[in-house]
Amino acid sequence: MPLPALASTPSARRCLLAAIAGATTGVLLGALAGCSPRTRYTPPTSPMPPNTVLLSDMMQGLSARPGFTEALLAHIDKGSRKGPALLTPQLADTLRGLILGKDWAGLNRFPGWTMREINPTVRVVGHVVGKDAAAEGLANPGKGATTAPANSALPPPAARRAVTSYIDLGPYTLDHQGSADHQTVDLDQPSILPGFAEAARGQGSPIDLGAGVTRGDGPDPNLAPTHAESARLAFVLNRLSLNALEDTPRFTANLGGRRATTPEQLIEALTATGHTVTVVDARYFANFGHFHYAAHGSANPAQDVMMPFWVNTEITVPGANRPLLIPVSHTEYEWFIRGPRMGAAVAFYFGIDGKAEFRTMDERNQPWVLNRHAHTYTGPEALEVTRLTGRMVLAYIHQHLRRPAIPFGGYYALGVCQDAVAAIEKKMTGEATLFPNTADAALFDDPRDAEVNQLIAAIPKDRTGDRPEPQRIFGSLPTDNLRAITIPGLADDLLATEAAWQAGTLQHTHGPRYWTARALEALGVTIAALVVYRLRRRPRSPSRQSRTAHQ
Repeated sequence: MPLPALASTPSARRCLLAAIAGATTGVLLGALAGCSPRTRYTPPTSPMPPNTVLLSDMMQGLSARPGFTEALLAHIDKGSRKGPALLTPQLADTLRGLILGKDWAGLNRFPGWTMREINPTVRVVGHVVGKDAAAEGLANPGKGATTAPANSALPPPAARRAVTSYIDLGPYTLDHQGSADHQTVDLDQPSILPGFAEAARGQGSPIDLGAGVTRGDGPDPNLAPTHAESARLAFVLNRLSLNALEDTPRFTANLGGRRATTPEQLIEALTATGHTVTVVDARYFANFGHFHYAAHGSANPAQDVMMPFWVNTEITVPGANRPLLIPVSHTEYEWFIRGPRMGAAVAFYFGIDGKAEFRTMDERNQPWVLNRHAHTYTGPEALEVTRLTGRMVLAYIHQHLRRPAIPFGGYYALGVCQDAVAAIEKKMTGEATLFPNTADAALFDDPRDAEVNQLIAAIPKDRTGDRPEPQRIFGSLPTDNLRAITIPGLADDLLATEAAWQAGTLQHTHGPRYWTARALEALGVTIAALVVYRLRRRPRSPSRQSRTAHQ
């Protein structure tokens, strides 16, 4: 509508023009401050690595099948030990909504939440899972959790059952056998445990979901052949870690005439008997699906399904005016042993199964998850990492005995896979370079585990939603070569962000420029309002009053 029709008098026109000018100034200043409106981001879907499809590609063909989406959700995290995050009810509802709503762009960046948004979805589950004050308090620290005293102990049979629920010991029990107060294993003899194929069948892997979808990645061709030795070594290291547990018979591992009663003593014995022992801090993109898909009628073999779990870093991608989303990483310590009596490979991490333990690591990794050895330890350093890891195993068992009602086996409240590794990394190198860390340091208060308590307290925490430092975001990545990343769109975002970080121009989505823009916009509106008010209050001149009277 023409301006004269809206403001028929000079005074009204001046007021309107002043208001428009003020409001326009605020908007322009806000835009100059770097806060123009965001548009919805549609991530690229190519190029893809060979023999790999996106989750959205698979679900576009299968989401209409009755019951398939629910079957998929039921298997995500089920039986997985190193998933990146709990699929809480709210996250599951979000994933379900993206699939049923055919929001394929959103599915390719699921969930894309900040830690500030993820944290409450985990803590609130204490109301549902525990249904008591203990569970609710542990899910929401600081609200009066019921915790057993550090020196309390369950009756021996109950304690042993509780312990073996959260650590795998194989044939090496916690029971007192007859009159002997110790148990032994002879590592000079070959392992008689099952190989990879038999062990996988016993665990029900792979799982067939129907419609050409299976879950389970199969054997790693380089590591699976030593599964029997690796499984025995993992069980032995776990059992040695528990020698300091109350009312537990002493367990001894014999090798080459040497006796070991702690994990570090066993590594020392391996080295002394001609074995090479290398410990690495290994980092991967976490795969929260482990699915494979063979489309109906396709002549191609089943393809890997790319399923990262995305987190919003609250860093602005330079030139894109949107937040940097990154896949959460999985981190573990890995031991590689080669020598005259044993060839084995084992890992340690705290998994979503609630177990902080030594484990086998011979399942194949899908190529897109990559793998970087952030640190490598040999000699005395390898012994120290092993010693600290054994202390972590014991400390987490103490946690389970004291807090049996803790939701999800303590996963998240006691940390995720990164926390224990970051804590040991900090001790070994002086830096903690992993994100996210979620352990509540207030729960690590058992005086029997004073060293572990201090290690956990020393690392950065991401429970309160504070922005992660760029050093930890880039430190968690499974490659030093960003161009090697095959997840569509991620390498470009990281390269641009890294350049801005190094140039000192990195911005946050709600950083100083954001609040400056909001303040300038508010200032413009305020100026407009004041101008309108003053113009309306200004007294009219005598000549103007005379003209008005003649009219």
